[in-house]
Amino acid sequence: MSLGETARLHIRTPEGVVFSLPLASPILRGLATFVDLAAMLAMTYLSWWLAHQLSVVILETSNATQILLQFLVWIFYPMITEWLWDGQTLGKRVFGLRVMDERGLALRPGQIILRNLMRTVDSLPLFLYLVGGVAAVVSRRCQRLGDLVAGTIVVRTVHTPQPDVEALLGQELNPFRSFPHLEARLRQNASPDDARIALEALQRRDKFEPGHRLRLFSALASRFREMVEFPADSTAGMSDEQYVRNIVDTLFRHRTMA
Repeated sequence: MSLGETARLHIRTPEGVVFSLPLASPILRGLATFVDLAAMLAMTYLSWWLAHQLSVVILETSNATQILLQFLVWIFYPMITEWLWDGQTLGKRVFGLRVMDERGLALRPGQIILRNLMRTVDSLPLFLYLVGGVAAVVSRRCQRLGDLVAGTIVVRTVHTPQPDVEALLGQELNPFRSFPHLEARLRQNASPDDARIALEALQRRDKFEPGHRLRLFSALASRFREMVEFPADSTAGMSDEQYVRNIVDTLFRHRTMA
């Protein structure tokens, strides 16, 4: 893949539905890495300054402490931020990038740990990221070595116009609105890609064969039930498709009402 080429990840579900996500280019990934390196450098110097100000270490061990603090920042900053921010570091947030499983599944903690431990190889030589950069350029999916080992990819977050939820859902009564604390948890746990895929499934539902349509909405409903569980009496007798409609209503309609 060339530097200027925009590649896409195509995810095909067992029901035959294809979703497409734009992959981050090597240039964008490099810029995001530069921001993260600057953030880690600032955090390292701040930790050194605090250690000296608080007299945590004596002079004879200060060099060893500085090396330890730098190691901890280098290892744990990307792991913690990607875990807390759903696949994003500060640099990825700035440039609208996100790490995800290469099969379109939820990013697992083990993948986050593995891809970031591989930075010790990708950043060679001397933190110039030549190894990782070359791997991303020649890889079909713009993956550095850490991504190849962990089975992850980095996608671009595309800002699309606000969907016409009113036209899609009408004035349906959403029983989930009776549980604002659960709706808030759902909005926190669902990624932009989760929300977009659910919305697209509803918009294209009439184009699916009946069997594929049932299986698709069953899979989507299961995915969102893993994020948050609404009380059984609010979902009794509700089909998987209606469940997803209520999910989409929760994820999108509240923004237009804010």
